[in-house]
Amino acid sequence: MHLTVVSSLDSQCREAATERLGRSHANSVVVLHDLLDGSLVLRRIYRDGQLLERETTVLEHGCLSCTVRLDVVPTAERLASCGYDHVVLGLPPGVAAGMAVAELRGGLSRPAVIDNSVLALDPVDLDDHMWDRHTLFESGFTSMPQDERTSGEFLIGELGHVDTVMVYLGLGAVLSGDTGAGSEPWMAGVDLLGQLAPHANVVGQAGTFRPGCFDDSEAAARNRPGVVRVPLAETPGPFRTVLHKAGRPLHPGRFRDALPQLAIGTHWLRGRLWIASAPTRRIAVQGIGPRVWLESTGNWLADSAEGIHGGKAGGDVDAFLDWHPRHGDRGTVLALTGRSEDLDPNEIRDLIDSCQLTEAEMEVDFGVWGDPLEPSDAL
Repeated sequence: MHLTVVSSLDSQCREAATERLGRSHANSVVVLHDLLDGSLVLRRIYRDGQLLERETTVLEHGCLSCTVRLDVVPTAERLASCGYDHVVLGLPPGVAAGMAVAELRGGLSRPAVIDNSVLALDPVDLDDHMWDRHTLFESGFTSMPQDERTSGEFLIGELGHVDTVMVYLGLGAVLSGDTGAGSEPWMAGVDLLGQLAPHANVVGQAGTFRPGCFDDSEAAARNRPGVVRVPLAETPGPFRTVLHKAGRPLHPGRFRDALPQLAIGTHWLRGRLWIASAPTRRIAVQGIGPRVWLESTGNWLADSAEGIHGGKAGGDVDAFLDWHPRHGDRGTVLALTGRSEDLDPNEIRDLIDSCQLTEAEMEVDFGVWGDPLEPSDAL
């Protein structure tokens, strides 16, 4: 059985993407799931554009994960038993493709090949989504009040996981009569997509879709906290990504003061920190639009048995891009994506470098620097 999962926040984009994907394979069927108020799941199944089934199910505990586990997975199982070779699963808005893939891997009784993991969106909306302070529930994308993710947080997670982004006019554009494909806002959104997901194949209506390119291990590696992936080369456009590395530990007080300056106006801030107050801990930092938070991801490899005895063996390959003979994988690596006019590489470099310990401070016991910025708290 071959499966393609499609996530989105826009039902119009999702349906356009699944309809095209249903034509990309022989003997294919398309399933659209929606979680409505009252724990009601609406399921629609299409074959060659024709509606085969429309059913509703009430879940005892209606949430996004239960919808996938109790309806999406069993539906895929049933359709495979009916002889369909390829099932396109249009997930309920707000359901993460990675979560769906994991549930499918563990819940199906027969082996399944995930051909593609796809995000469908209107690029014109991407900038606004990144800065929206409302939760998915407050914005009406899900019916779950407990869902506290913002649309930007959802999309960054999806962009890290998927292999393909399919771009279409969204529901708002269709209702307003907007023909924005190819417009300046549309092209700016496509440029931002290239900065946020340089690995992804961005496919428009006339673009070439590449079937069968999903890689589980790559998707997992991209989404590990602290991992930094950036475009291979800077291209002219309204958005850019600035990468900077610091080889000495950061002074916690100076970095605390600098963090708001780094985050302001930045669509996506990500990376890992070597902080003097927690020198053995690899601290991940992420800022998506208006939210910034830190989290400890364990010891540096250089401070673990694997790092000490095995050098570069094992672990997260991203950490080995700059293995230092003395410091190992310890070091600060930060990437900032935002509007080109708002990100000055020299200013960012100077600001980060000013947070490093001086040579005199390096001689002081690291225990004097206090707490490591309370990494579990959002800033």
